[in-house]
Amino acid sequence: MGPLDDEQPAGEQRADDAAAQELRDVAAAWDRAMVANDVAAIGAFMADEWFVVGSDGNVDRKDAFLARVASGDLVHDVMETHDMEVRVDGRTAVTVARGVSGGRYRGTPFLEHERVSCVFVRRDGTWLCVLTHLSPLEPPDAAGGARGPG
Repeated sequence: MGPLDDEQPAGEQRADDAAAQELRDVAAAWDRAMVANDVAAIGAFMADEWFVVGSDGNVDRKDAFLARVASGDLVHDVMETHDMEVRVDGRTAVTVARGVSGGRYRGTPFLEHERVSCVFVRRDGTWLCVLTHLSPLEPPDAAGGARGPG
C-alpha cells in the first residue's frame, strides 16, 4: 500500500484490504480456470463488455476469446499471477501484476512473461473484469530477478 492509504479511516482500510484479498483470490481462480481451459469458468470472471489488449497491441473481445478456447485453437497449460498490486475505489478496482502465460495457439507453443493490468467492477457482489491489458516483459534471469525495466 502507498502513503495515501494512511489517510483512510480504519473501517475503509479494512474494507479495501478485504476487497484486495478477494481480488487476489479471483485472480488465482481465474488462473486455474484458464489452465483447465474451462470456457464457462473463464467467462464467469469477465463482464460481458470485457476486452483484452494483448502484448502485441491487438484487441480481442470476450466472445471471440472464449470461442478460441472452446474450439481448442487456444489452450493454456500455464497461467500464473505474481506480485499483484491492488487498488480499490468503491466498486472499482485496478490490479497490476507480473504474469506467465503458456500453452499452444493453433498448435504452436508459446510462453509469455507479461505485465498484466486489469480493471474490475463489483456487480451484484461479484468482481468482474472489464479490461485486461498485457505488456511484454523479459523472462526472469537465472538469478531470479527480472531483466530490464518493468
